[in-house]
Amino acid sequence: MIRLLIPAIGLVLFFLEPVFGLFSPLHLGDDYYYVVPRFLLMYLIFVSIYYSRKQAVLYGLFFGLLYDVFFIDIIGLYSFLYPMLCLMAAEAVKSIQQNLLVTTALTIGLIALFEFVLYQFFVLISLTSMPLPVFLETRLVPTVMTNFVFLIMLGWVFRSAILPRLTERDKLPGLYL
Repeated sequence: MIRLLIPAIGLVLFFLEPVFGLFSPLHLGDDYYYVVPRFLLMYLIFVSIYYSRKQAVLYGLFFGLLYDVFFIDIIGLYSFLYPMLCLMAAEAVKSIQQNLLVTTALTIGLIALFEFVLYQFFVLISLTSMPLPVFLETRLVPTVMTNFVFLIMLGWVFRSAILPRLTERDKLPGLYL
């Protein structure tokens, strides 16, 4: 049962993302702001940092492929980016202190990188014609800010769900604040 908790949480987050995506775009004043929830990506980054890089990459590949098939119809984009970001997160925490504050900052940075890479890909294949300043103002900044708020609320939950799964020999010093 415990072995199924981490993928079960990932599956729930996979289904929650489109539900929260229904609130986008936000109309404030005369402008529209697009908010894209990235709960699953945040969770996979936490799994790669606090649990297992290998498991996070496998879950990233699986959920990325699901995301490609069900939501964007470009097979390979998310199934490449999710595992790549998990690997980047796991490699980054090898050289810096591993605590919740650093993990949060790293996660927000990787979400911003993820959104920017998606934007560049869609510009490359001419799927969008949005200029970069408009993208930064109406999509990247609102998405990063909103995901930061969700990460503040869910970071402890993610960490609490992952850390008890470690055995005593797997626990490393410096995992706690």
